[in-house]
Amino acid sequence: MKEPFVKRSTLFVDITQDGALQPLTRAELAGFDTFDALYRSLCAILYNYVPMSGHPGGSISSGRIVSALLFDAMDYDVSQPDRRDADLISYAAGHKAMGLYAMWALRNEIARIGSPELLPSNEAYQLRLEDLLGFRRNPTIDTPLFRQFRSKALDGHPTPATPFIKIATGASGVGVASSMGLGLGAIDAYGSGKAPKVHVIEGEGGMTPGRVAESIAFAGTVSLGNVVLHLDWNQASIDSERVTREGDLRGDYVQWEPAELFHINDWNVILVPDGKDFQQIVAAQRKALAIDNGQPTAIIYRTVKGWQYGIEGRASHGAGHKLCTGGFYDALEPMMSDVELKVPSCEPGLMRCAGGKDTATVESCFWQSLSVLREVLEANRGVVETLASRLRKAIERLDSRKRELRAPERAIDAIYDAAREGVVPEELMLAAGTSTTLRAELGRAIGHYNKVSKGSIFISAADLLGSTSVNEGAKGFPGGFYNAHSNADSRTLAVGGICEDAISGVLSGLAAFGTHMGVASSYGAFIAPLGHIAMRLHAIGNQAREAIAHEPFKPMVLICAHAGLKTGEDGPTHADPQPLQLLQENFPPGTMITLTPWDPAEIFPLVSAALAKRPAVIAPFVTRPNERVPDRAALGLAPADDATRGVYCLRKAKGVADGTIVLQESGVAYAFVEDALPRLIRDGINLDVYYVASAELFDLLPEAERRRIFPEASAQEAMGITGFTMATMYRWIRSDLGRSMSLHPYQRGHFLGSGQGAHVIAEAGLDGEGQYRSIVKYVEALRVARGTSKPELAHA
Repeated sequence: MKEPFVKRSTLFVDITQDGALQPLTRAELAGFDTFDALYRSLCAILYNYVPMSGHPGGSISSGRIVSALLFDAMDYDVSQPDRRDADLISYAAGHKAMGLYAMWALRNEIARIGSPELLPSNEAYQLRLEDLLGFRRNPTIDTPLFRQFRSKALDGHPTPATPFIKIATGASGVGVASSMGLGLGAIDAYGSGKAPKVHVIEGEGGMTPGRVAESIAFAGTVSLGNVVLHLDWNQASIDSERVTREGDLRGDYVQWEPAELFHINDWNVILVPDGKDFQQIVAAQRKALAIDNGQPTAIIYRTVKGWQYGIEGRASHGAGHKLCTGGFYDALEPMMSDVELKVPSCEPGLMRCAGGKDTATVESCFWQSLSVLREVLEANRGVVETLASRLRKAIERLDSRKRELRAPERAIDAIYDAAREGVVPEELMLAAGTSTTLRAELGRAIGHYNKVSKGSIFISAADLLGSTSVNEGAKGFPGGFYNAHSNADSRTLAVGGICEDAISGVLSGLAAFGTHMGVASSYGAFIAPLGHIAMRLHAIGNQAREAIAHEPFKPMVLICAHAGLKTGEDGPTHADPQPLQLLQENFPPGTMITLTPWDPAEIFPLVSAALAKRPAVIAPFVTRPNERVPDRAALGLAPADDATRGVYCLRKAKGVADGTIVLQESGVAYAFVEDALPRLIRDGINLDVYYVASAELFDLLPEAERRRIFPEASAQEAMGITGFTMATMYRWIRSDLGRSMSLHPYQRGHFLGSGQGAHVIAEAGLDGEGQYRSIVKYVEALRVARGTSKPELAHA
């Protein structure tokens, strides 16, 4: 009988069994211990004075891991946070943001005291001790010291508003996926064996979401040898004290140990039995850097959540000591033992800050406590100078590596330069009468821009590369799926299979690295909801980055394919009208652009217009069936290029219009143009007809132009016809009459059945016949409302 498990080529190492376990001298170890005592005290101070907000437990248990990275393992330049060739750290465990801010502020103090020339000259690229006054504070607060010190408002979970942070994290499992995307961007830009390392901080609770299993499978499959995931295995979550299995003890949530999960996905695994021991931690991190088999590595540190804080385990996850109670002061004892200055205290039963409600007093006490910590650091010059020298050595190591781009001809900016020109290449021009699909033309447009940028675009799909035609985006590049070693020039990614969750997260991190664009595709019914969190965090990250540098957003593209009712054979589970409603106008202006073309000739102009605007996310909705490119001139329709305005007048009434029709979605637009419109013309019904090709592109136009294109008077009388939900039409259809007469897939009160697209559209009353009859009724009702009623139309 065959063994159930195959032997892996990756390594499993228990660091206590791996030889030398004393990488640090006694003096170095003492310095790290002192630094950690200050770090733990700072976490306690942050929780106390916010007041009582944040996650002290995981921040404390991961502190020694991160301090070893910053002062020993990583090759980076503290004076230039944006150096692209530098190693990265990614807090996938976004709830450890308290620890992130505390660590960054302490590092800034180390540089300020011990090597001030290392501090970035631009204060935006520092995170100062003064900035901690903004922990979990809104930028609108007006407390005295926050304003005096120009403190930053520090988000409750990490965003790129913080120097050295590339991605926004904290939403279930997205941080791991997007961190793998950072690793992909780095390894493709610089090459396997030469790429910057991406160090990912996570806890075992953060490994339980499904998208995380998908993401680590991806990293092992494509051989992201530059990724090192540091797992703070403290076994405590909000509700559990044993998240995973551990030996013979069953886990509350999952029955794997972290080492097993990584090992079966072809990761190297290094076990650190005591994640509080700096010698084991540093030895493990140096071991990880020495592994050269080209596979990602997980270091699993067995830790204690809330270690020496006075509250341990799950009780310390998102909670801590009550404001200024004895437990808080006990947690500060390691910091306070060698200084005369004391942190502010309250007499028993007396709260000078009115229980935290007097924000100015709380802030004053907060700053006094931070000042004590600053004094302690300044009194420990030996420790500070030793750690500052390690920051200088990190820069020296980085400089000595001389990392160079492996394909310098690749240029992501070439995409945006070409998009601004907006010229349709000859090979993508479509003559009237041509039969093609929206999805194919979208794939060809992506392929064009991939060639323009010399391969800066990766494409991926949920096992639907050909079905959604996104494979056209990688034509002209080596076939097969990408692997960092064996097929590094392929532009086609396999992200875990049918995994819209992980695909969206990975491609958001890829875009955030800054040298690539990711394009993912699946059924709109699936990728719009499943990719929504990753899209939202990517948009948050791009916008947050503006706090440091005003630079264009880094787009990712999520194709909502097989959209609309023409995917009828798959039934209502797949032919879903709802996805557009999840995305359209649901993001801050400029961060998301949805595209809803109806004619294949609109695809390239729309994609180019969206790329030229550089939102964080572009979400095209494209149908599956073949369509015939209409002869717009012969039909009296506006040219396809007009779609780039977002909303455009598809057909202008001659003289006074009998009414206004607003169309949205390809299936209903073709039914209108090919069937309903000829009947209406026959009956002498004279209409202004508008098409919504992109609500967000329309919103980016100047207000005067928007009013000119689609006057308010039109909205006040218009009738809508959409293949999406009625909610997506409310801004275009403002009157009760117009809304009551509008057509949409759920107007008959039920999900639609299966069958050929034409039959499903007819079931919804959205076919040409149904549209015609409804428009005639609308025109009659509008005439009555206008007081211009005429005899009933003969063909109604």
